[in-house]
Amino acid sequence: MAESKVDAIVIGTGPGGEGAAMQLAKAGKQVVVIERYEKIGGGCTHWGTIPSKALKFAIGGYTEAMNHPIISAMGIKPDASIATLVKTAQNVIASQEKMRRHFYTRNDCQVEFGQARFVDANTISINNSETISADHIVVAVGSRPYRPENVDFDHPRIFDSDTILGLDHMPQSMTIYGAGVIGCEYASMFRNLGIKINLVNSREGLLDFLDDEISDALSYHMREQGVVIRHNESYEKIVGEDDGVVTYLKSGKQLKSDALLWAAGRTGNSNDLGLDNIGLVPDSRGYLEVNDCFQTKVENVFAVGDVIGFPSLASAAYTQGRAAAKSILGETGAQCQRLQEIPSGIYTSPEISSIGKTEKQLTEEKVPYEVGISQFKNLARAQILGKRVGMLKLLFHRETLELLGIHCFGPNAAEIIHIGQAIMEQEGEANTLNYFTTTTFNYPTMAEAYRVAALNGLNRLF
Repeated sequence: MAESKVDAIVIGTGPGGEGAAMQLAKAGKQVVVIERYEKIGGGCTHWGTIPSKALKFAIGGYTEAMNHPIISAMGIKPDASIATLVKTAQNVIASQEKMRRHFYTRNDCQVEFGQARFVDANTISINNSETISADHIVVAVGSRPYRPENVDFDHPRIFDSDTILGLDHMPQSMTIYGAGVIGCEYASMFRNLGIKINLVNSREGLLDFLDDEISDALSYHMREQGVVIRHNESYEKIVGEDDGVVTYLKSGKQLKSDALLWAAGRTGNSNDLGLDNIGLVPDSRGYLEVNDCFQTKVENVFAVGDVIGFPSLASAAYTQGRAAAKSILGETGAQCQRLQEIPSGIYTSPEISSIGKTEKQLTEEKVPYEVGISQFKNLARAQILGKRVGMLKLLFHRETLELLGIHCFGPNAAEIIHIGQAIMEQEGEANTLNYFTTTTFNYPTMAEAYRVAALNGLNRLF
């Protein structure tokens, strides 16, 4: 059995693993990265964030072409199969994988492919053969869709978020079980293709971690698009048939559709890592517990990304990986705490993005806040683009004008949020509503929504 010694081992090449490996390598550390899949990038690149967003924008371009007045006037009827749309995603995946592979090569990170398992707290075996020891180990193995045993995922009409890109035909109808971020994103995507959607939600409302007004706006808009949302429902059994899938709900309802997408929950990929050899025990969903600097209960072992659970965002995972590397390098301190404030990006149609507190949270905390709102339908740029649905909402302290929360629903929300995020990161006077009222924004732009919302908020104080 071959054996070698390095400074650090990173398990997984997704955003968390990449962030950790690059930070350590640039500090001059000898790093070995282990990936069990045959390609670089992890679930983010090959099954999750990249393919789903690439498919979303491909569908968006297709539907815009179908509805464009000039195209219609020319008598052209755009047509695209699901396979054609998925191919767009595959092209992006290939480009991303090639680029990320270059990152490791350029930074002299050794990449090994195979299943990593802990032999002890400082030693990892690859496929139970080669062993590598290191002073520090970062676990960045991601997560996978939760699969209950009583659902037949081998059935050709039953999918989860990892397998949905294998859909080879355009179904007429689809039931999506689970109305979290993934369920809502795919409901928007497939409804835009004209597929009839049943969205089954086990909770009282959509994405209840969002500001109530944004959640209500999403629910209203999805219903306007024709999505049938069924709240407070849970399944009794799911039966795959030759011509479709029947979802039996505990309420007595029966939903038959051409296909079913299971989008209810995730499980950390902590299985088969030999964690019992070092005394680490994941929770019931496979997630590992870490402290504020992403250190597990084993002092030299860190964990980042989806394998530690919430917020389970690619953007957060990358930053967590860098923060864990800084902790390994002895650069502990404020950067660990700052990771608590990260923007969320939800790629429904339209998009949603937010950062900071919601109205509900501020009310519970008895913070004297006020609200400033800009409706996109009143912005010249939104009118020019023909994308009038949406709003920007600023929450700020009534007395100090400090920004407390930013919530955006509409086109390019995930981009627009970063303007407000930059101001929220400032200290003292720099983090107030005044920045937006004294700054000149390009016109016409979507960014000027901040000026409009700020003025709207200030008007409520007088």
